[in-house]
Amino acid sequence: MQQQTPPEQFDLGAIVADLNNLLRLKTTVIGIKMFARVEEMEAIPKIRRPSAVHTTDQIVSMASRLGWTVGITGEDLVGAQCRAVIGLAPQDEKWLAGENYVGVWHGTAEDARKRQEALDVVPYGQYQAMAVSPLTSGRLNPPDICLVYATPGQMIILINGLQYTGYKKFEWGVVGETACADSWGRALKTGEPSLSLPCFAERRYGGVPDEEMLMALPPAYLVKAITGMKQLARNGLRYPIAPYGIQADVRAGMGVSYKK
Repeated sequence: MQQQTPPEQFDLGAIVADLNNLLRLKTTVIGIKMFARVEEMEAIPKIRRPSAVHTTDQIVSMASRLGWTVGITGEDLVGAQCRAVIGLAPQDEKWLAGENYVGVWHGTAEDARKRQEALDVVPYGQYQAMAVSPLTSGRLNPPDICLVYATPGQMIILINGLQYTGYKKFEWGVVGETACADSWGRALKTGEPSLSLPCFAERRYGGVPDEEMLMALPPAYLVKAITGMKQLARNGLRYPIAPYGIQADVRAGMGVSYKK
């Protein structure tokens, strides 16, 4: 019988130190890990289990805003929407109909269904539990994905770092409400960097500030982004982006970067 190769481990402390040095992030960078068995999640050192019912947004923010390590099952989440995005509930016909959203987020049943069908979700049946934790804790090494909350200025530098080598055009979508499907839902499903504009629920229940966007991505992509951002910084392209002056002669500034 073939032995399984253990998952790659990362120097998560160094990754976070580099990110904070390069981007001056305000919010704790965290990881998410899915588990096929509840017992595996419960075995994580110092893991907290909820005593109330929450949204996934709240659970994520317990890690990113409070620095906690938290584990959940579908029973800890408020409803099918939160559970289905991370694969802890079926994406069945009742869920796809989205009846609860008619007259709330959408004007017709057709609109609600279209939104449900547009969501990127983790397939049901693979997992029984999820855990979140600050990357620096090292308790989820490796995490399935990392979450980076950042301002638009910080986020574009992160994206530039990802694109420094092996360039590809990123094409992301906006589903509207349930934007967690654009970030952690899509990243868990595809293994690709996934950017979102956090939705009403993420801001109301998860406490995400107005100015923050969210990038979800596997840790290997963070390593790639950091390598790219370090080279960009050596090229004089770094955060914070210093305003040049809207009436200044642009040639002096651009001449530094584009000497040829």
